[in-house]
Amino acid sequence: MFITGSNAKLLSRELATHLTGRHLQLEIYPFSFREYLRSIGFDENVETTRGMSLIKHELNNYLEKGGFPEVIVEEENPRIYLRQLYRDIIEKDVIMRYNIAYRTTFREIALTLMGNFGRYVTYNSIKKQFGLRSDHTAKNYLSYISESYLIFFINKFSFKPKEVERSPKKVYCIDPGMIRAVAMREDLGSMMENIVAVELLRRRSYWSRDMEVYYWKDYQQHEVDFVLKKGTEIRQLIQVTYASSRNEVERRELDSLLRAGELLNCRNLIVITWDYEDEESMGNRDIKFVPLWRWLLRPEIE
Repeated sequence: MFITGSNAKLLSRELATHLTGRHLQLEIYPFSFREYLRSIGFDENVETTRGMSLIKHELNNYLEKGGFPEVIVEEENPRIYLRQLYRDIIEKDVIMRYNIAYRTTFREIALTLMGNFGRYVTYNSIKKQFGLRSDHTAKNYLSYISESYLIFFINKFSFKPKEVERSPKKVYCIDPGMIRAVAMREDLGSMMENIVAVELLRRRSYWSRDMEVYYWKDYQQHEVDFVLKKGTEIRQLIQVTYASSRNEVERRELDSLLRAGELLNCRNLIVITWDYEDEESMGNRDIKFVPLWRWLLRPEIE
């Protein structure tokens, strides 16, 4: 039996309450880049110069429109449709459902999160910025938004559960087109990172349900965008950067990747770039540089 429905009818947490022990939950995301290409009938050989040029053109289109089927297949105007979808989610799936009293404040928090994708947030910072009464209220508000599948958060990696809970979280949005339509922030590097974050969660949901996704940061502010963990093993470290050549990759990003690799005992190191591809040995580890479009075409996690 398959049970489907919109968030406005029944959120996943409520469904799980009714079907305890008798269901498997599969989270369906907007179109991935691979699904987007199939939906528009893209069949070029991407190993040719022409194919590479065309697929990068379509990646730019994907960044602009996003992956909602109504926009891609039914050709709805992305700005109009996605803005209305955003308003419906905030008003119907969250404000009305949870009977939020301070509605204007909540709308401002949601919009601020949309515009700060790829950045850090804490319950305390939200409380102070918007004059909330407690961290608990801020935690509830962020939880409501996350449960609506509009925004999601990635935790900092640590072997200490309390540190994972207390550390700042990184904010991401479910769809690049939604960001363009609502937040109107033009930051290609952060947009690339957001797409990778969503794709990792999509692959976890579809193919690798035991995978955990974190970011990593040490006291010296070295940071790695994504840490992939299965069981007790760190399977992969991923850095995302808007670079079209080797000299555009910042040394600090590579140093952070190497440092995390040593501390977490991981040798599978990847830098996702815009248009640079190579493999390089640094220290006692190899780093693979992979263009975003090529990484997105891979069906699952390495």
